[in-house]
Amino acid sequence: MKKISLLIIVFAFSGLMSTVNAQNFDNAADYMEYITKFHTKIKKDMWNYTAAIAHGKGARKVENKRKELIETTDKSLKKVKAMGPWDYSTEYRDSVAAYLEICSIVLKEDFAKIVDMEEIAERSYDDMEAYLMAKEAANDKLDEAGEMVEAAQRKFAEENGITLVDNQSKIDEKLEKSGPVFDYYTVIYLIFFKAYIQEMYMLEAIGAGDVNAAEQSKSAMITYSDEGIAKLDTMSAYKGDMTLRSACTKYLEFTKEEGEEHIPIILDFFLKKENFEKQKEIFDDIPERKRTQDDVDIFNAAVDEYNAAIEDYNSTNEDLNSDRSRWLEKWNETVNSFLDRHIPSKR
Repeated sequence: MKKISLLIIVFAFSGLMSTVNAQNFDNAADYMEYITKFHTKIKKDMWNYTAAIAHGKGARKVENKRKELIETTDKSLKKVKAMGPWDYSTEYRDSVAAYLEICSIVLKEDFAKIVDMEEIAERSYDDMEAYLMAKEAANDKLDEAGEMVEAAQRKFAEENGITLVDNQSKIDEKLEKSGPVFDYYTVIYLIFFKAYIQEMYMLEAIGAGDVNAAEQSKSAMITYSDEGIAKLDTMSAYKGDMTLRSACTKYLEFTKEEGEEHIPIILDFFLKKENFEKQKEIFDDIPERKRTQDDVDIFNAAVDEYNAAIEDYNSTNEDLNSDRSRWLEKWNETVNSFLDRHIPSKR
């Protein structure tokens, strides 16, 4: 979530009666406070929902919350729309109704799309970037709707002699704190993911024995690791907190070293394996009585190289798997603790 300076605490000290009372309200402040409570309730619920996603639960894991929120938002919208005007004006009522309508649409359309995008987000960098941008766009819509309500609140208050005390609600304070944090995190996460996805492609290619594809992904992984480290070096800490930047740098240093020093050993195994199979086929095709000492020496050399490559492959792969798990675990732990420190939890 971004920016936001939303809901304002309302105090009325005007004893003037409106020329037209809406339903049974004695004054404009009571009328305003009644409508405002629907806005406040949904804003709080929206915060809880988006905070749950921001804290790593994922949109799909809180899908029931989204469905429940759609229902409560639509109910609130009906009640606000049923309100009469105050002093022949429906402007404030309509602004809150518009806010609730936007919340409902964002929940039904934008976040439904986000749930679907979440499943494919980790398949490519472009998919992940689109997923994160979709979440940001949805939150921006909510921000703009909230600002519209705030403007309408101020106007209604001025027209009806109501004093608004500019104390932010707890939700507003959380929203203000969350925006810059998540912006910072998103930039670093995409740097991390750009190398991570290439590593994933590389490992898949290695698993399939596709040396050419593995080489291409390895080269891309090294390039993105170098670019990421350089970019991270230009980024400042977030309010003195270096942990996220440091964890990303450590992971990229690992992927760079992995690609430059260790993966060549892994890929060399496939070349030695190919050579062994080729030499074995040639050797087997020679009748035993016609085999020369050179034939035997060439085949034995291929066997020795292959056996040595198997040993190097196994030890290198074991070390890489251990190091990869360690740095990914460190990254995930750092992300969670960073968000927990800087993004207020729900409620």
